Amino acid sequence: MKVSALALGLSFALAAQAQEASTGAPAADQQDAAQSPAQLDTVQVLGSRARGRTASETAAPVDVITSEQLRQAGVQEVGQILQMLEPSFNFSRTFVSDGTDILRPATLRALGPDQVLVLVNGKRRHQQALVNVQQTIGRGSAGTDINAIPISAIDRVEVLRDGASAQYGSDAISGVINIVLRQQTDATLMNFEVGQTYEGDGRVLHGGANTGWKIGDGGFFNLTGEYRDREETNRAGPDLLRVDPPRVTQRLGDADAKDMYLWMNGELPIGGGELYWFGGLSKREGDSSGFFRTGGDNRTVPDLYPNGFLPNIITTVEDGSLAVGYRRVLNDAWDMDLSVNHGKSKFGFEERNSVNVSWWYEPIDPLNPAAGIYGASPVEADTGTLEFTQTTVNLDFRGNIDWGIGNSPLSLATGAEWRTDGYAIEAGDPVSYTYGRTDDRNIPIFGQDGVGIAQPGMQGFPGFSPREAVDESRHNWAVYLDSESKLTNDFLLGAAIRYEDYSDFGTTVTGKLSARLDMSPTFAIRSTVSTGFRAPGVQQLFYGQRSTNLNAEGVLTDTLTARQDSDVTRAFGIQPLKEEESTAFTLGLAWRPNEKFALTVDFFQIDINDRIIFSSNIQPEDITTCGPALEGCPIRQILDPIGVGQVLFFTNAIDTKTEGVDIVADYNTDLWGGALDLTALMHWNKTVVNKRRSQSTVLSPEVLFDDTQITLLEEGQPGAKHVFQGFWHNDQWEFTLRENYFGSVSGEGFTPGLKETWGGKWLTDVAVGYNFSENIRLTVGANNVFDVYPDKWDAGVTNPNDPNFGVSPQTNVFPALGFIYGWETMPFGMNGGYYYAKMDFKF
Repeated sequence: MKVSALALGLSFALAAQAQEASTGAPAADQQDAAQSPAQLDTVQVLGSRARGRTASETAAPVDVITSEQLRQAGVQEVGQILQMLEPSFNFSRTFVSDGTDILRPATLRALGPDQVLVLVNGKRRHQQALVNVQQTIGRGSAGTDINAIPISAIDRVEVLRDGASAQYGSDAISGVINIVLRQQTDATLMNFEVGQTYEGDGRVLHGGANTGWKIGDGGFFNLTGEYRDREETNRAGPDLLRVDPPRVTQRLGDADAKDMYLWMNGELPIGGGELYWFGGLSKREGDSSGFFRTGGDNRTVPDLYPNGFLPNIITTVEDGSLAVGYRRVLNDAWDMDLSVNHGKSKFGFEERNSVNVSWWYEPIDPLNPAAGIYGASPVEADTGTLEFTQTTVNLDFRGNIDWGIGNSPLSLATGAEWRTDGYAIEAGDPVSYTYGRTDDRNIPIFGQDGVGIAQPGMQGFPGFSPREAVDESRHNWAVYLDSESKLTNDFLLGAAIRYEDYSDFGTTVTGKLSARLDMSPTFAIRSTVSTGFRAPGVQQLFYGQRSTNLNAEGVLTDTLTARQDSDVTRAFGIQPLKEEESTAFTLGLAWRPNEKFALTVDFFQIDINDRIIFSSNIQPEDITTCGPALEGCPIRQILDPIGVGQVLFFTNAIDTKTEGVDIVADYNTDLWGGALDLTALMHWNKTVVNKRRSQSTVLSPEVLFDDTQITLLEEGQPGAKHVFQGFWHNDQWEFTLRENYFGSVSGEGFTPGLKETWGGKWLTDVAVGYNFSENIRLTVGANNVFDVYPDKWDAGVTNPNDPNFGVSPQTNVFPALGFIYGWETMPFGMNGGYYYAKMDFKF
C-alpha cells in the first residue's frame, strides 16, 4: 500500500466520521466495570502513546482484562483464558499435528497466528520456533507462544483490536496483545488448583506463587514461579477398519504436558531515571502421538509390532527472554526510553515407540540377497531441534508540544528500532532420517511385503537431516513518528507513520490515522484507517523438512516441505517470499448514559494482499498418463528424482478480505447485599479469499492453493464467538455464570470434495468462591458444566461393509478409524466437562 492510497483512505475516514456526527448516531467505547472482561479505567500503553490516556479515551477499541478476571476463568493457560474472555481471540485445540499439539495457534479476528503482535510490558515478544505445517488453524505460520508466560505473573492483558503496524511494526495486522506483568511488593500470592474432565482423564495439578520486594527508594523486584501437570485426554472411538476385533488405536485429545515457569519483573531508580528489567524462563514437555500404523502396513515391522504401533512424539519447548532498559524524564515535556530485548524459543523433537523400516530390512550385502537383512533398528531417536532467536533494540522519545491549535498540546512519540531474527534447524540422529545406514537410495530396500520400497526415517515424525539443517538470520531497522492531539474539547485526532528496511526484501512504509468525536458526555464516535504489513518470518524463509503425511487418498506418503528459494521451488517457478500488505478500517460507536451501563459497537474490515500461504499438497500426475521420459507430467519430472510423493512450500498466493463487528455491553448494580456485574461480548467475522494467483507455469492457482485450503482459511475458525457473563460478589461469596458461544466451523482437508460443517455450540461455566478471610479463598467450579461436545464427524458413507465405503468423495473413512469428532478445526476441543477446586492464599 502506497502512501498516496493511504491519504485517500484517511480522507474517507474523516468524511465518514463527519457524516455520522451530523446524524447524531451513537458511538462506541468500552465500559468501566470492576469485573467485566473489558475494563477501561486503567492507564494503558496500548494503542496510544499519549501520556495519561486511558482505554476509555482512545480512538481504537482496547480491552483490558485484569488479574482478577484471569483468576476467575477456571483454567490456568493464558491462551484458554483469553479465549474465554476475549471474543475476537481463538485458541484452536489441535491433536495428531506433531508439535502443534503442544504449541497451539492463537489468533485474533480470524486471521493468522503470525498476524497478531504480542508485547510484554509494551516490548515486542519473540515468536516460536515451531512452524505449523499440519492441516490445522494457522497452517504455515509461526506465531507467538502465548502460553510461555505464567498466569501468576500477569497483572493485566490489553488487547488492541485494530491494525497497528505503523505504531508497532510487522505482524500487527489483526491487532496487538500486550501482557503487563505484576509489580506488587506487599504480599506473597499463592494458588493451587486440581481438576479433571468428567471422563476421569485430563487431570490438572497446578501451583503458582508470586512475591515481591521493594528495592531502594521506589524500586521493586517481583518474582513468579509456576508449575502445571496436565494429563492427556483421549476421545478416540474404536478403529473399525484397520484392526480386528475393533479397538482404540489413536490418541485424540489434549497431549500430556508438564510446564515449569520462572519469571521476574523489576525496576531500580538510578541516575535520575529508572533501570528496569523483565523476562523469564519456561520449559514444557509434551507427549503426543502420530497416526496409527497397522501390522500389515509396509511402514512397520511385524517382528517388533505384530499388531501395529502408534508412534509417540515427545516434544521439549524451552523459552527464555530478558529485556533490560533505562527510561528517564528529560524535561517537563519529554522523556526517553532505551531498551534491549532478547528472546529465544527452542523446540526439540524425540520419537519413541517407532522404527526406521529401511534400517530393519536393509540387506547386509546388496549384491548377495542370501546374506539376509540387518533385522535391527532403534525404536526411539532424537529427531531434531528448531530454534528461533530475536534481539530488539529500541530508542523511544515521548513528549508534548504546544502548537497553538485547539486547547491541548500535540502529543508526539518518535524513535528507532533495530532487530535481528535468527533461525536454526539442527539435524536429528542419523536413524531418524536416513534410508538405510548408508542413505544410498540406489540400494533397493523392500518393506515387509517384498515389493514396496521401505520408507526412510523414523515413523511418525521423521527427523531433520543435514540437508534441512540451517543457521541463518536477517535484520531490519525502523523509524516512526506517532502523534495525537485534541483539536477541540470533543475531537481527538491521531496520525502515525513508520519506515522499515529489511535486509532480505527491502523497505516498506505504513501509516495510520485515528480520530474520536465526543458528541456529548455520553456519546462518542471513533474510527481508524491504516496500512500494514507483515514481513515473512525467518521460520517461513528457512524451514524445510521431509515427513510422512496423508495424501488426498488418505495414504501415508513421503512428503517434502521445500525451503523457499530452493532448487525445488525454483523448478516450479516460485519466486522468493515478499511481505504481506494490508489495509484496515474500523468505525466504532460508544454510548455510556450513566455509571451503570455502557455499550460499544465496532465494525472492522481488513484487506490483505500477497498473503503468505503454505501450499496445498502438490502431488505428481498419474504415471499412466505420462509419456516417455515423463513427458506431459511436469510435476512428476520434478518430484521423482528426489524420491518424494508430494511437496509443499511457502509462497505469496492469495488476497483476502476479513469483515466483522464487535459489540460490548456492560451493566453493574447492587443486588442482594452485594455487587452484580453483567457483561455481553459479541463478535462476528467473515473472511473471503478474493483472489488466488500462481507464479508457476506448472501449477495453476487452484492446484497451488486448492479448495480444501480455501475452506480452512474461510470457515475453519468460528464466524461468531460470544461471551455472556454474570458475576455477583460480596465480602464472603463469589458466584460466576458464563456462557461461551462458538459458531460453526467447516473443513475438508482430510476429505477433499466432501466439506463437513460442525454446528455452533453453547458452553456453560459456573464457579462458586468463598472467602474464609481476606487472605484465603476457596473456589469450586465447572467449565462446560453440561458436558457439550462437538458434532460428530459423520459425513458420507461410514459403514465399512457398504460397497461405497472408501470411495472418495462419497465417504469419510475417518470416523471408522476412531476420529469421532473431526480433526483439523477444533475451536473448543472435545474434552467435554471439566471440574476443579482452587485455593488462593495471600501472606
